[in-house]
Amino acid sequence: MSYDPTVGSTNIVNGVTTVDCQKQVRSWRLLRSLMELLIPRCNCISLEEHRIEEENYLHRYFYSQPTFISSTVVTGTIFGYRRGKVSFCTQTNSKSTNPILLLELAVPTAILAREMQGGILRITLESIAAKNGMDSYTLLSIPVWTMCCNGRKVGFAVKRTPSKADMNVLGLMGSVIVGAGIISAKELNCDDELMYLRANFERVRSSSNSESFHLIDPDGNIGQELGIFFFRSR
Repeated sequence: MSYDPTVGSTNIVNGVTTVDCQKQVRSWRLLRSLMELLIPRCNCISLEEHRIEEENYLHRYFYSQPTFISSTVVTGTIFGYRRGKVSFCTQTNSKSTNPILLLELAVPTAILAREMQGGILRITLESIAAKNGMDSYTLLSIPVWTMCCNGRKVGFAVKRTPSKADMNVLGLMGSVIVGAGIISAKELNCDDELMYLRANFERVRSSSNSESFHLIDPDGNIGQELGIFFFRSR
């Protein structure tokens, strides 16, 4: 993929030698074009009852909260092999070697990319404490979550310990502060490309039972509303 370096804003640190720079997207304006080139457009129809259920959850645990306990900014990375499932990782900064959270989501990378083409990606993750005995766990230490993506129930998300391959991927992206792109199969020494989106996220802790991550648009030109909501119900 070629690009004009004068178009849009450049948010990726220069000198990224471990990422395939010919496929590196240096403007948030090109994010949707990247997704459309990689993944054929899919007209997926969300079930209305699932959307209503999701809205009820969000109003109950987030929107109706009068105040929040804390708010910080972290580095968030959504990444996955083209033929595999996608993961969400949060770090204190782009070079951190100790992720705050690594979650394998319930959807393949291709499906998530299709959902993002609409400009809105809302992922809700629920743990029912009474059912699974997670009352004593801190929220982000819960190992399994029921997941909805843009109003549809899609399965379970699983927290996992970063593998050597995960840390290799994060290391390759160490100099990328904000951006979206592809790491080639050759660079990864495997037979599949890896797609990624990295950005700053606002981490908002509303209570001990609800927390969320919201993508921060650095220049007002991403055109992507992205939020990931965790909540523990009783």
